[in-house]
Amino acid sequence: MTRRVISSGTGSDGSATTPENQTSHGRTIQSRKHSDAGKQVQPKGRSVAGGAGRASSSGKKTQENTVESGNKGSVSRSRSGDFVDARNLAGEDFVSKTLEETIGTLGVVTRPKVVDFSARLKERRKANARVVAMRACVSAAVIVVAGALVWLFFFSSVFRLESGNISVVGANEWVSESQVLDIAGQQAGKSILLVSNNDVEKKIKEIPGVTSAQSKKKLPDSLEVTIKAQKPAAMLKTGEDSMTAVDSKGRILNSVSGASVEGIPVIEVKDVETSLSNRSIKEALKILSSLPESMRNSITKVTAETQDSITTEINGGDRVIVWGDSSGLKLKKAVVDKIINDPNVIGDKHNVDVSAPLRPIIK
Repeated sequence: MTRRVISSGTGSDGSATTPENQTSHGRTIQSRKHSDAGKQVQPKGRSVAGGAGRASSSGKKTQENTVESGNKGSVSRSRSGDFVDARNLAGEDFVSKTLEETIGTLGVVTRPKVVDFSARLKERRKANARVVAMRACVSAAVIVVAGALVWLFFFSSVFRLESGNISVVGANEWVSESQVLDIAGQQAGKSILLVSNNDVEKKIKEIPGVTSAQSKKKLPDSLEVTIKAQKPAAMLKTGEDSMTAVDSKGRILNSVSGASVEGIPVIEVKDVETSLSNRSIKEALKILSSLPESMRNSITKVTAETQDSITTEINGGDRVIVWGDSSGLKLKKAVVDKIINDPNVIGDKHNVDVSAPLRPIIK
């Protein structure tokens, strides 16, 4: 069996051995073993010599790498298993590295500034104070503007409605303009924006003879009222010169002195107030108000003895029409129109009774 001798300490002559002596001694042993063992020992001898040679070579390369790294100022990476002396490693300059990383594309240094938090806090407080002050100023300005607009639109004289700025359209001799102005004038002194058109129209429609009313505002301070006033449905005659105009609902009209009664049917009564509560007069007013204007203008007399015997005379008695009551007026008017306007039907007769419109009687 071949023995492997690793010399350390002293040699055979008592002197200290060095790696070179060990190598030389190893070679002597290898030579002797080669002479005794022949070719079988030679590979192992070569392995020892090769290992020593590689160790020596590695040691030299590591030393050269370390020296070279020290000269160049950079870290060299040795192979795994090689000895590295940490004292010879170069340190990394993190400040220079940071500066290099914070250089922009144009060469401008973009490294972060050192923040003074106390100064930043003061700046933020000042900014918040400015924001609060600006908001307060804006709120005050809004309040002032809103107050000025409220005063302008609702309390100033610019939009105030005056009585002289109210106009009336459509009045006649039976519905006087002064009646309408009295009602619309109740809105005077208010802002035109506060005037209620509905209230004005509702009150004006309550005037006898007014069938429709429309109120229209005209900025900044005018009001126009347009009405449709009808003629009286009839005149209630109580004496030679005493006549009272009434509408279809039996309401007395406030007529203007000297108003013309031409074309208005006349009903002779004993008392105005009493007759207006009588059923026969109410039925007569409904019939008269529904007649066309051409027929109304030709009526010279109206008789209303009972509610079922309303009679009208046309052209001084040339035609006498018995209407009965106010029911079925549409059919009754159609029958009357057909009879009196057709000479072949009326002939020389003068009296037409349509109280039963499906069976009219001609006398």
